[in-house]
Amino acid sequence: MKYALRSRRLIAFPAVGLLFALYLADLTGMGLYGPDEPRYADVGRAMAQSGDWVTPRLWGQPWFEKPALLYWMTAAGFRLGLGPDLAPRLPVAILSVLFLGFFWWRLKLEWDQRAASFATAMLATSAGWLAYSHVAVTDLPLAVFFSAAVLLSLPWVARHERAGLTASAACLGLATIAKGLVPLVLFVPVLALPVIAGGWKRLRDWLRPGPVLAFLACALPWYILCTIRNGSGFLRVFFLEQQFGRFRFATLQHVQPVWFYIPVFLVLLYPWFPLLAFPSVVLPAGLRRDPRVRMLAAVVVFGFLFFSASVNKLYGYLIPLMPAAFALLGLGLSRARRPAMAVIAPVVLLGALPAISAIAPRVPAFHGLGAAIVLSMRVALWLLAAGIAGGVLARFAPKHAFGAAAALAGLGFLWFQWATFPEFDAFASARPLWRAEHPQCAPAVSRDMLYGLYYYSGGQISACPVLDRSGTRVVR
Repeated sequence: MKYALRSRRLIAFPAVGLLFALYLADLTGMGLYGPDEPRYADVGRAMAQSGDWVTPRLWGQPWFEKPALLYWMTAAGFRLGLGPDLAPRLPVAILSVLFLGFFWWRLKLEWDQRAASFATAMLATSAGWLAYSHVAVTDLPLAVFFSAAVLLSLPWVARHERAGLTASAACLGLATIAKGLVPLVLFVPVLALPVIAGGWKRLRDWLRPGPVLAFLACALPWYILCTIRNGSGFLRVFFLEQQFGRFRFATLQHVQPVWFYIPVFLVLLYPWFPLLAFPSVVLPAGLRRDPRVRMLAAVVVFGFLFFSASVNKLYGYLIPLMPAAFALLGLGLSRARRPAMAVIAPVVLLGALPAISAIAPRVPAFHGLGAAIVLSMRVALWLLAAGIAGGVLARFAPKHAFGAAAALAGLGFLWFQWATFPEFDAFASARPLWRAEHPQCAPAVSRDMLYGLYYYSGGQISACPVLDRSGTRVVR
């Protein structure tokens, strides 16, 4: 008994160290990325500078695209004296790490330590969760508080225990401050399945003073204050244009086909998505009648269909579904007869990381059949080497195969970050341009780079003049 406890501690310490390195090291290795991160960070910086924590302002003007939670987190980072890259990202990364601990704890309480460890290790070393823990956008805070609400409701779903509902309702309220009405829609299966099984009287548990007051106290104050200060303009832009309009209309320019999220979800689950091909993992026989398992599965399926039905689609929309998906995979894998065989494919897929690291920062400039052939040869060689490693693990160390696979995933992603962040910084961030030239006008660059340039310069700058061949200024 003492030997087993000691060996667990010996494994836990390096695992926790790797986790902190994955999520907290080199957060400033690349500048702010994409069109959203610099804008959200600028709103948070404006809040910290002005002291107005109610009305979001982008470049001096009210901006009602998202609620205030991420802006508050960023503003807190600036108030603590963090730099322009660390202030937006560190609060998100810390929130992600804290949630991983909470995720493990809740699954351990509901099932056992083995299932909790499997699920948490896979979530922590998945491409989607890692990527969105390194950028300051709203998807990760939404996923954290929505998933916390789901996990806290599991005892009520399984055993009619009401003790956790107040905390669950509070988390659901915080999720609405992260991204509006979306978490309320995603939470429908949590309420619907118990009602279908036990009747409408089950909803009375949520209508008690504790859950109702907790939800209202977390969700409503900011919306009320922002409406008082900004009137109907806030309600129109936030709810009609950004919430309902994002689902129905193409004006936001994120239109994708209905099947868009099928490959996207697999990429977000990388390298663990091959586990979906194992029926014993996806639908373990001993758990199929467990109402908690059914509810988690319903959350994933319902959320996937909901986002697929939306006209506008972005990669990060599926992040709130990942904890429930990995909880199911962790439960199934922990009860599979031969889990070592199931982890061979994820280990094989990790062999693609070196090749991906070589081309990922240069994707916009990647053209040509010759380059594609070279890339294919690199991937094939690395996959072959990883396949041999996975086979050796499954054959000679089956009891430790999953732990070794998770460690390889963590180390692989850690190496990937250190190898590619400087490249992403050079190819996809405005930070190098600002540091090198401090331009006083905005050159003709992409929208992503332009927003980044505005952020690093501290505000909007006018476009650079365009001259014709004779040197005459052309009006833009």
